[in-house]
Amino acid sequence: MKVLGIDPGTAACGYGIVQGSGGRLTAVAHGWWRTPASAPPQRRLKTIFDSVVELIGEHAPDAAVLEESYVGADARTALSVGQARGAILVACAVAGVECAEVPPARVKQAVCGYGRAEKTQVQRMVKTILALPELPRPDHAADALAVAICFALAPPLERLVS
Repeated sequence: MKVLGIDPGTAACGYGIVQGSGGRLTAVAHGWWRTPASAPPQRRLKTIFDSVVELIGEHAPDAAVLEESYVGADARTALSVGQARGAILVACAVAGVECAEVPPARVKQAVCGYGRAEKTQVQRMVKTILALPELPRPDHAADALAVAICFALAPPLERLVS
């Protein structure tokens, strides 16, 4: 199973693709997209949409998984992340790729064994699980890989509930 994990955001949106085969996971690709704060919102969202469509076209994942949004004190940030999530979900729908969502604590629990792990812990564990030569950077890409790992390791029935 090939899984596209996404850490949504408007300014920075991380992605990671993992391939599961024979009980082992390998990294296929990871990185991030940035959009300038000076660009109009619709252009930023179109960049994210186009990037997701291109990535799906290039790698043909079996599923896409987004990290659920953490709604903190900043409503403006939550709205911006929500808009990015919408662009990503529509891109997946257009490409015919099923989407799921995973809460951040569940991702950290699956990857680190602790639901409140720090970002550096997540990066180190992603590196170890995927046998990467170095830490995945930036942390948005590491988070996206962690989301993909969490989904790929979940039992099939749990994936349906996501």
